[in-house]
Amino acid sequence: MLRSLLRRPAAPGVTTPPAAAVRGGLWARFVELPPVMRLLISTQLAFNVGFYMVLPYLATHLAEDLGLAAAAVGLVLGLRTFSQQGLFVVGGTLTDRFGAKPVVLAGCGLRVIGFILLGAAGTLSAVVAGALLTGFAAALFSPAVESSLAREAGERERAGEGPARTEVFAMFAVAGQVGTVTGPLAGTALLLVDFQLACLVAAAGFVLVGLAHWRWLPWREAEQAGRPMLAGWGEVLGNRRFMLFAAGYSGWLLAYNQLYLALPDELERVDRAAALGFLFVLMSVLVIGLQLRVTAWGRRLGAGRSIVLGFGLMAASFAVVAAARLLPGLPGAWALAPAVLMVLLLTFGEMFAVPVAQDLVPRLAGERRLGAHFGVLASFGGLMVLVGSTGVGALLDPAFPPALPFAVLTVVPLVGAVVLGVLARRGLLAAS
Repeated sequence: MLRSLLRRPAAPGVTTPPAAAVRGGLWARFVELPPVMRLLISTQLAFNVGFYMVLPYLATHLAEDLGLAAAAVGLVLGLRTFSQQGLFVVGGTLTDRFGAKPVVLAGCGLRVIGFILLGAAGTLSAVVAGALLTGFAAALFSPAVESSLAREAGERERAGEGPARTEVFAMFAVAGQVGTVTGPLAGTALLLVDFQLACLVAAAGFVLVGLAHWRWLPWREAEQAGRPMLAGWGEVLGNRRFMLFAAGYSGWLLAYNQLYLALPDELERVDRAAALGFLFVLMSVLVIGLQLRVTAWGRRLGAGRSIVLGFGLMAASFAVVAAARLLPGLPGAWALAPAVLMVLLLTFGEMFAVPVAQDLVPRLAGERRLGAHFGVLASFGGLMVLVGSTGVGALLDPAFPPALPFAVLTVVPLVGAVVLGVLARRGLLAAS
């Protein structure tokens, strides 16, 4: 069945890479890219290294070092997430209006200030200010980087001078996972001294990132220079195809965030909490080692089939755990099997869906106002996480049946798969 699917032609507007391109290896493909694209991809690695060097340890620092109450810690973390995901649309709109370079530089500067403030803060108000700055910095930085990479890769793909844009976004995903693995390791080593040192090192890293972008990121004239800033929002919100796509795709971020909420709960249930670090490493190794191969498979399937398959795998990842919670407990090491399957299926679902989706955004946008479109897509996901994780957290309470939260989580990507599948069948995911 799978073999026959892989033989089907790709979707219109999507070319299939030669096998040699995939066999060339990740590093070989990366070094063949032009310098600006290598800079943008490397930026994702540096961004995640700095983020995961500090943020995973922030809650412990606030509670143990500063003595903040649990409610205050939750407030700080919630505000940081909202100032990032909820405000991506602002960063995207500013990118379209002023160009990527000044927005990236502003994001780097704010993140440096935010990290320094987090390290030095001794009061709740100072911590909140640091958290808001680090979050809003990402809301500026990420849409600018993603839209720049989409534009650079798209221009070269159309000119036949480089790899497909989906492959470039696959490299982008791999770079992010390398940062996800190395960031906590660096943070753990620095925390042997203190939290402030970790913050200062992360801040220094973003100084270097900012200098690299100041030196090598081209000054490109903003697409919407001189035009009303809010006009971009109107154009995006009036793009019916894109808005339907964003609504269907938004469940991905909620599914991914269950690695931090539902997965730890499952590990606690089977008394295997210590396995969480191993499962995160497993996920990163899979993405680093297989993302380009999976993206090549997905491009042979076509954009619509690939993204629907990805969402189907995400749904299956939660269904496995829901089914396991309806059965008697598994003996010994087998008790860990549902959690392992959840991570495997969720990771492969992400690998099939996300690079394809990132390539679809500029296609659905008609290669216009890319910053605003990437920003709106991220904000859709942030809203879904805000609402969905609150509900899932409530359902994880022992008062509810143990399988219920995972059954509900199964439905979310299934609904997304249906919406995206309908769009694909109607030809609404083809290039404009």
